[in-house]
Amino acid sequence: MKGWLLHHRQAAAQALRRLAATPLNTLLGALVLGTALALPAGGEMMLANFQRLARHIAATPQLSVFMALDTSVKEVDEIESMLRKHPQTLKVRKVPREETLRRLKESEGLGEVIESLPRNPFPDAFVVAPKDESHASLEAMRAEFVNYPHVEHVQLDSAWVKKLDAFLRLARLAVAFLAAVLGIALVAVTFNTIRLQILTQEAEIEVSRLLGATDAFIRRPFFYFGALQGLAGGLVAWFAVFAATLLLRGPVADLAALYGVEFALHILPLADSVLLLGLAALLGLAGAWAALFRYLRD
Repeated sequence: MKGWLLHHRQAAAQALRRLAATPLNTLLGALVLGTALALPAGGEMMLANFQRLARHIAATPQLSVFMALDTSVKEVDEIESMLRKHPQTLKVRKVPREETLRRLKESEGLGEVIESLPRNPFPDAFVVAPKDESHASLEAMRAEFVNYPHVEHVQLDSAWVKKLDAFLRLARLAVAFLAAVLGIALVAVTFNTIRLQILTQEAEIEVSRLLGATDAFIRRPFFYFGALQGLAGGLVAWFAVFAATLLLRGPVADLAALYGVEFALHILPLADSVLLLGLAALLGLAGAWAALFRYLRD
């Protein structure tokens, strides 16, 4: 076991020496890989922040229950009691028709129009906040409420939820596609770098083989080289996203304040940061494996 750990430590040290021997090439390679990784990482950061903002400013899904115009006060009270006693109802707010008329009269540009109407055209209404905000539960409540006596219409105010979910699914699919394409590019870059390393050390590899070195022994330093190169690219990507977040935080907060919303961009969380670095190292390792597989097979 100690010999196995010693071999890995020696291979890692050898890979670090190779990276340090060509600092300019190492830096340029990390910048190329980091730029490729920063695009999907930045996209994921922006999506996560957009989702937080949407949930922060969007209202809870609600059902608006509109009564028929000829409903009496007693019948309205009975419907209110039924709504409040419903097991899936969290809160009920009554909106009397007089209140609706008064608010519209106070609205700029509508006051004169409302005043000219011969009678109040607005019905009594209720705004129902559900306990379960899932779309299936809301649809079931809507179907039940619409069958209550004297109920003219029930509006489900959750269209924004479906639109937001559809947009986020599409955006995440686009980010995943971009990540896959750039991940292939990262593997190709690492493949080419390792291939050049192999060609420059071909004589050394052949001597090692003559001395009895196994394929695993030959592969190990190159595997570490690819993983470390990928990890360096991941670190560059993380710092790029971090710097972009800090630069955009002030302007985004100022823009949100203009709409009366307190919001600040958040950097990549720890779990996403670890995932970014881990995937970067794995992609570098995959490129090294592909180069070595072809070389050792030939």
